Amino acid sequence: MKELNAPLYNTLVNTAGEHPISFHVPGHKNGEIFCSESRKFFENILPIDLTELPGLDDLHAPTSVIAEAQQLAASWFGASQTYFLVGGTTVGNLAMALATCDNGDKVIVQRNCHKSVLNGLELSQASPIFLAPEYDGDVNRYTSPDLDIVRQAIDSHKDAKAIVLTYPDYFGRTYDIQSIIKYAHQFHIPVLVDEAHGVHFSVDDFFPPSSLELGADVVVQSAHKTAPAMTMGSYMHVNSKLIAPKTIEHYLQLLQSSSPSYPLMASLDLARYYLEQLDGNNIANLKESISRLRAILNNSDHWEVQTIKEQVDDPLKITLETTGGYTGHEIANQFETFGIYPELATNSQVLFIHGLASFHKWSEITAAIEKINQQLKIKPNHATIDDSNTIFKDSISRLVYTFPQMRKMKTKLVSLQQSEGQVVAESIIPYPPGVPLLYKGERITMDHINMIQSLLNKHTTFQNQHIHEGVYVFV
Repeated sequence: MKELNAPLYNTLVNTAGEHPISFHVPGHKNGEIFCSESRKFFENILPIDLTELPGLDDLHAPTSVIAEAQQLAASWFGASQTYFLVGGTTVGNLAMALATCDNGDKVIVQRNCHKSVLNGLELSQASPIFLAPEYDGDVNRYTSPDLDIVRQAIDSHKDAKAIVLTYPDYFGRTYDIQSIIKYAHQFHIPVLVDEAHGVHFSVDDFFPPSSLELGADVVVQSAHKTAPAMTMGSYMHVNSKLIAPKTIEHYLQLLQSSSPSYPLMASLDLARYYLEQLDGNNIANLKESISRLRAILNNSDHWEVQTIKEQVDDPLKITLETTGGYTGHEIANQFETFGIYPELATNSQVLFIHGLASFHKWSEITAAIEKINQQLKIKPNHATIDDSNTIFKDSISRLVYTFPQMRKMKTKLVSLQQSEGQVVAESIIPYPPGVPLLYKGERITMDHINMIQSLLNKHTTFQNQHIHEGVYVFV
């Protein structure tokens, strides 16, 4: 078998090929013990589901094949150090918060960030200073903070220990993060970036630039979102004079499993190899495929495909904007009845992720759209007013209570309609995308209540299972 430039993967395959006798974990014994009814789905992967045997290295103190695989990733992505994450970008976001912030430290953070960023700030007991994102009428959603607001926050809080930003947003839109990085660095403030959806940005200038290339100090990328890595596989890149890699490594050891998945780590090794093999022909074919898919998806009276800006929007992300009075959830459900599953739906939008490979099932999706158009013509619509652009009113805001204060306070469950003016004791999180509408410690406004109720009426999934009964507030 041809060896790839993927040292961890090669070593696992070679070890499995020696058919070793296992007197060690894991309990499936190289696949010899397994549920017979499901063996066919697992039998090819179980022989490389190994543990820290001689020659297989240790994720938490790598000196051989894992160290080599991580260094290959660092070289390709342009980092001084890259770490393999087996707990997703979530564990990277937690680690970078803990590595830079301590009890009471100020942290400037983009308000529409993923819940894991906010969880990291809570664990570090930091004092977040929230930057409200701007509502972009071109795409009808919140995107990123205004540069002047960021500068204003930095000028008012020069003692901040870090700035935490999201780039790109879930729908693939980027912004001038380089100007923010340069301004923050004037005050020796490190910039930490949740770049979960940008692992492919380093492939070609067909995509927007990675924040790592633009000078960010720590960047976390979900390899499994657009690169061919297994779910929960992510990279953490460090390229900073302001943050010591040893500090990052300390918290990664605290947060990550002491028994990391070798197949998952091998998929990170292979994902980097796959990305670096993409050439001009691959990109040309990808462009053609994206263009064709966008044209086919745009063949409806019930939605439009949003246009994208070159070097600003990720071309892999294709967003449908509803036009016929239907919600994004209703349109997504129609696609799902034909076995076509979008990434997510909101009140007025449906997001498709093309991926890095050329699409081929043109006839299936064309036929499905024709049938969906027919179904929607006879299906009653549910036109509603979308008031989502009223949620973030204050450009810069802070929590009502500190994390240490909240830990000592009692809570109670109140009905949603009776919660106005109270301080929420839990984060209210519609999922996906996992961006809290309210974060624990914020004051509830009638705009929040109306938005939550509107989403509930549209059967949006919340990670708060009791949300129909009410919300927890501090007393």
